[in-house]
Amino acid sequence: MFEKFTEKAVNVIVEAQNIAIYDHSDKVLSEHLLLALVKETKGFCAKIFKTYDLTYERLAEEIYLSLNIEEADMNSAIPFSEDFKRILTNTMDLIEKSGNPTVHYEHLVLAAINDTHSKIPQYLENLGFDIEKSRPLIEKLVQRKVKKDFHPELDENKEKEVNLTQETDSLFDNEQSSKVFERAVSKLSTSNYEILGTEQIISSILEDKESDLTKILEQFGITEDVFEEKLSHINSRQAEYEGRQIVFTPNAFIAMSLALQTAKELGSSEVLPEHMILGLLKTKKGVAYNIFKELNINDDDLAHGIIKPIEKQMPETLTILRLAKQEARRIGRGVVGTEMFLLGIIGEATGIGAIVLNELEINIRDARIIVEKIIGYGNEYFDNEMVFTKRAKRVLEAAWEYAKKQHKTKIESADLLWAITTEPDSLAMQALEQLGTDVVEIREGIKKHSQKQ
Repeated sequence: MFEKFTEKAVNVIVEAQNIAIYDHSDKVLSEHLLLALVKETKGFCAKIFKTYDLTYERLAEEIYLSLNIEEADMNSAIPFSEDFKRILTNTMDLIEKSGNPTVHYEHLVLAAINDTHSKIPQYLENLGFDIEKSRPLIEKLVQRKVKKDFHPELDENKEKEVNLTQETDSLFDNEQSSKVFERAVSKLSTSNYEILGTEQIISSILEDKESDLTKILEQFGITEDVFEEKLSHINSRQAEYEGRQIVFTPNAFIAMSLALQTAKELGSSEVLPEHMILGLLKTKKGVAYNIFKELNINDDDLAHGIIKPIEKQMPETLTILRLAKQEARRIGRGVVGTEMFLLGIIGEATGIGAIVLNELEINIRDARIIVEKIIGYGNEYFDNEMVFTKRAKRVLEAAWEYAKKQHKTKIESADLLWAITTEPDSLAMQALEQLGTDVVEIREGIKKHSQKQ
């Protein structure tokens, strides 16, 4: 039976047994279960209990006023009482009727308060606990979520695409990028062009011969002299224009927008020259990219060469997103939604995000069970590049903005977890609510630990 119990639910049973042992009882009674439920409560149920000032101490005082304990032989195992067994049976009936594959803490609470054959309802009513008012709130926590063959966050009619074109000012926020653009603009004054293209941006990056990025590019044969020599033979900028003219050429604009998105995915709250090169490689268009192709540059090899030093710095968000992709692949999904971000935060284990969730008794085992229940297993071919849902992109966007407001250079797990709370209808928040927590608890936890730093 207990193999279907989540860790929280198992902890309640173990605590009930411990209380019975402490009482020298010959059986584990329904009263011991009720005491364990109150003692082990967390999340939403804890709030319900707090509303009625239902504490372990008050409950114990009420129970032991009328409870006669029969002394047990402590050399033998303590069996469950008939009341206890009936509540466990009713718990299993609850999950069968609701279609849940596992027993959660809330199932035990619901089965206990519904058991009119035991004294549990009377104890609670004596302490002013309103069962009828609390029951529907707890029932909501154990309702089965309908599985879908497609990822629920891929609903094109409900999701609004992140508009990267509104954020180009962010490209100038840090010293390195600011200098790149200053040099790029100055190059325009020596040419006949008025609109900034990818070739000016790459030229200005290569001009900084002391940067680590320039040294990486040099290993691939991309130097300032080689690039400028190739550029001198280009008579037309036609490759830069595939749309209307703006401050950037259209392809430079696309490259810089992708640089912005890449920075977020690599856990940076700043757009650096490294991200600009990676953005250019993603466009696969434009004058600068064409020069790279003439130099026989392999896109993947260059991207790996740039990303490798970033990975060595072990930014939290980069680790989280990598784990999120692994979690998606594990259940046969080619899509990363907010629920995978949540699993990634828990899996990362060391950041504030993971610490906050751990204090709320949310662990990777239970979280995986809930996520699998919500979206089910897929059989998608996942050797291709993983994609983010639009809602996941919005969360990443919110995390970026939150980190920038706090003047951070990196997006941290706390920023990503906070961003998840800004999407109340996301799968991640659905999972967190089923795990017994809510926005207020999460944000208070983030605030508490962030202040300690």
